[in-house]
Formats: sequence, structure tokens, C-alpha cells
Amino acid sequence: FPRLHFFLVGFAPLTSARSKDYRVMNVPELTQQAFDAKNMMCAADPRHGRYLTCAMMFRGKMSSKEVDDQMMNIVSKNSSYFVEWIPNNMKASICDIPPVGMQMSSVFIGNSTAIQEACKRVADMF
Repeated sequence: FPRLHFFLVGFAPLTSARSKDYRVMNVPELTQQAFDAKNMMCAADPRHGRYLTCAMMFRGKMSSKEVDDQMMNIVSKNSSYFVEWIPNNMKASICDIPPVGMQMSSVFIGNSTAIQEACKRVADMF
């Protein structure tokens, strides 16, 4: 297994303040956006690696059952992107106070081997 793995961080929703009237924010949408490569804070595609562990932090009014269902849904649908030798490698937490100016948001932190892409690009440049 590759020894190079670091945290990837994602945030949702990453949209302008002007478009907030046109977007629908719910737990499935936040989860899908947070796991998307376009919402990662690093230029590494998480589909090119495997997650060792993941954590999602949700803020805003939402059901804990809905969050748990989405976490189970992500793990079951994307099991090939998670290592099989770490059971229960997905955790979630909820803070019912939303961020200023938003109804709800999510932050994703995942320990992934996909970070190798960014390291290889830097190594090739120098």
C-alpha cells in the first residue's frame, strides 16, 4: 500500500453569495459536493487514490438520521475508494449553529493517497 497519504480538505457549498437564492441545500447535496474533486482545497482528484479515513462536519439545522444515512450511502456506493482493512472509517458530526450568511454547510477531511498527484507534479517540476 502506498506510504504517501495526507489529508484532503473539502467544503460545501462553494458558490457565490448571489446564487444562494437559486440553490437547494440539503444533506445529500452537501455530501455530494464535499466529496467532489472540484470542492477539494488541493489539486488532487480523490478518485485516483483511496481513503484511509474520512470525517464530515455539518453545520445547520438537519436530522442526524439523514446524516447517518448519507454517510452509509457514500461508503456503500463508493466502497472501492475506501480501504477495506479499516472498518468504520467514516465519521460525521453535526453543529446546529449554521455559519454566518448560510443555512447549512459541510466540511470534509479525508486521509487519502490521491495526494500523490500533487507531490508528483512538484517533483517533476524540480
